[in-house]
Amino acid sequence: MTIERYNPKQAEIRWQRKWEEARIFETLDDSSAPKYYVLEMFPYPSGRIHMGHVRNYAMGDVVARYKRARGFNVLHPMGWDAFGMPAENAAMQNKVHPRDWTYANIDAMRKQLKSMGLSLDWSREFATCDVDYYKQQQALFLDFLAAGLIYRRNSKVNWDPVDLTVLANEQVIDGRGWRSGALVEQRELTQWFFRISDFAEDLLVSLDDLDHWPEKVRLMQKNWIGKSEGLSMRWEIANPAAADGATDIEVYTTRPDTLFGASFLAIAADHPLARTLAKKDPAVAEFCDQCRRAGTSLAALDTAEKIGLKTTINVVHPLDREWTVPVFIANFVLMDYGTGAIFGCPSGDQRDLDFARKYNLPVTPVVMPADADAASFVITDTAYVGDGIMINSRNLDGLSPETAFDTVADLLESQTLGDAPQARRKIHYRLRDWGLSRQRYWGAPIPVIHCDDCGVVPVPVKDLPVRLPDDVTLDKPGNPLDHHPTWRHVNCPACEKPARRETDTMDTFVDSSWYFARFTAPRHETPTDPAVASAWLPVDQYIGGIEHAILHLLYSRFFTRAMQQTGHIDLKEPFRGLFTQGMVVHETYRTEKGSKGEWIAPAEVMIEDTDGLRQARHATTGEPLVIGSIEKMSKSKKNVVDPDDIIDSYGADTARFFMLSDSPPDRDVIWTEAGVEGAHRFVQRIWRLLGDAAGQLSGTEGGTGEGGRALALSRSAHKTVKAVGEDIEKLAFNKAVARLYELVNTLAAPLADVTAGKADADLKAACKQAADMLVLLIAPMMPHLAEESWKLLGNDGMVATTPWPAYDPGLITDEQITLPVQINGKKRGDLTIDRNADQAAIETAVLGLDFVQTATGGNPPRKLIIVPQRIVNVVI
Repeated sequence: MTIERYNPKQAEIRWQRKWEEARIFETLDDSSAPKYYVLEMFPYPSGRIHMGHVRNYAMGDVVARYKRARGFNVLHPMGWDAFGMPAENAAMQNKVHPRDWTYANIDAMRKQLKSMGLSLDWSREFATCDVDYYKQQQALFLDFLAAGLIYRRNSKVNWDPVDLTVLANEQVIDGRGWRSGALVEQRELTQWFFRISDFAEDLLVSLDDLDHWPEKVRLMQKNWIGKSEGLSMRWEIANPAAADGATDIEVYTTRPDTLFGASFLAIAADHPLARTLAKKDPAVAEFCDQCRRAGTSLAALDTAEKIGLKTTINVVHPLDREWTVPVFIANFVLMDYGTGAIFGCPSGDQRDLDFARKYNLPVTPVVMPADADAASFVITDTAYVGDGIMINSRNLDGLSPETAFDTVADLLESQTLGDAPQARRKIHYRLRDWGLSRQRYWGAPIPVIHCDDCGVVPVPVKDLPVRLPDDVTLDKPGNPLDHHPTWRHVNCPACEKPARRETDTMDTFVDSSWYFARFTAPRHETPTDPAVASAWLPVDQYIGGIEHAILHLLYSRFFTRAMQQTGHIDLKEPFRGLFTQGMVVHETYRTEKGSKGEWIAPAEVMIEDTDGLRQARHATTGEPLVIGSIEKMSKSKKNVVDPDDIIDSYGADTARFFMLSDSPPDRDVIWTEAGVEGAHRFVQRIWRLLGDAAGQLSGTEGGTGEGGRALALSRSAHKTVKAVGEDIEKLAFNKAVARLYELVNTLAAPLADVTAGKADADLKAACKQAADMLVLLIAPMMPHLAEESWKLLGNDGMVATTPWPAYDPGLITDEQITLPVQINGKKRGDLTIDRNADQAAIETAVLGLDFVQTATGGNPPRKLIIVPQRIVNVVI
């Protein structure tokens, strides 16, 4: 009798309820089992999960369920990265409080995530906007402040004139705010900073120990920290009167070897010298203002047009007092990087070359390829940035740039300018201190008070939390906390005189820089329970998008070190293993070619395939549609698939399985309806094969086959157990899926015989064992189907609490091996023979091979060399 089709809707709800009632995914801290902490980057509660979430959390859940089955005490928590500007914007648009909008979204997304059947410990759930969470974050702030890890200073910032808040450099895209799209301005504000730059060397060197991180991520972090060894040198001002008495300009360079190619100096618009000139010259002041209206992002500066203003100042070349170089104010030089001044060598730097061509400055080649001719080597439109030998550099000619570096550095360090050396070797880092102040309401309040008499006073720990006021007005420009009539007015804790609260809130990157530690003891009365946190950390497997490869991960690494310094944990690296998954992409569809066409959602599209020609039509109107490129799912292009629709139609297991099966996990996965349907057919096939045979297998004791088909099936099953476990350990989910397909294909015929009553007891036992193994192997990926199938096969308990199947080492070794056969040292073919064949059997088999008989002419060889289980060499 054929079993009914598998009904995922009924099964999935039932098993999710059973897991929750049994509380089997709640983690105990006092377990004697070895710990394993798996964590996916927690989501922002936008209101709906997307297919990227499905992929991310499906991967983490496979690891969590697998490790749990292997006997580990698994911590697999979930929370919400809930503060930030989007909630404020939504609150203004929808006339609701940011808190209400955020928690309503959390409720909706929690329901969606639970429908996926994730083995999460929901008892540890928190949102970063929970008062208890940001209370502990404020306590960390006070500890960091006391330890000198936080300070306050005036700073040049990127200011978004629409969102009215400070933006990090990385939030400025093409000179515009990443959310508002407004042209970013530069402003001077008093900001709070973390001293992350103090940890630059340790953050850099320790990357070498993170051998379970992707190399591309480690490289991105190394480049961001940006260590360079160079020379800080002072250029004497030739005409001090024009510089209001200033005597020199300090420049940091990594290429002092190219000094003879210098054609200009450039200073930042905020350099003290530029400010001095601006006070006397309106044209200079206007140019500096123009530079300030651009963002400070290095990426933005790289793509912006390089412009400069020539000043009246010249500087003396450090290696030739008869040579002077003009000084420009330039938009591509920032005061916060290096010394706020650079020297330009156009022949060796494309930016400098473009600038020199624009302002008709000399371009002198100073490095050429070793095999080039110095007399004819010229720079045209492309700077030469390779290695080679020095030219046009007087006493440096013929040297390598490395040797020339040391020669120039030694000379300039021995020279004096005034009473000090003209230059000194210096190590420089691109990494800058982390500005954490944000001018918005929906964030963690910074726990300090400003007193006219006492200055900046930390809020006493006993007065924490500094709560956000509920009654705020969001429809006025600026920071709502500044507008509140009473919240900021408070007495000074030190002198009790009237004072003011800090109205800036913390950058949301702060919230996500320590949440993994809070998960270890989410209800503790201090930020961490140090013993518990140190026992669980580091996170064994962290999973998330490559877009967080720099800031989030770098800030988390800094925070862990800062928490170590202040006694909250006893380690400095937060994540032992890191995996960055690819995106989920989909075709795009629009009504007509060109920019005027309207984007159409996949749910509204009907695809027709005629003789291999794919055409799209609107499902309702029948209108022909243009099939566009495959791109990341986005609301703007409507190529989004709603996970709820997929789960309603096919079930969560199908969605999970497709996400894991269709592509290597570090690459993009293309969402196709055909792919999802294929995954669903596989779900139904497993159910049908097991269900049809379940009656015959009922009461059968699973066991290893003794011979023939039964033994072959057992070998296949045991090999699959070994291989799937190894694949999951390597996060090679798509390979594990492929092996499951193979095992199901191998099982199909024996199970059909069982169903038909044609299988003997030995084959039935082998089928029962292999079927049980299959169910346990699919459980991390398709947990609901696994539970339902486990019960169907007459097994006790839940798969979620059943150990991972063990394989027999004797069954995973092939009975036969293939030996390469050489004739006079050159391979001519192969011999397949029983693994345990003795030397006499191998000799007989080799001499009987056609290509050996042809080579020997039927005569005995001079020698036959056999390396057991390795190779055979016939010498004739």
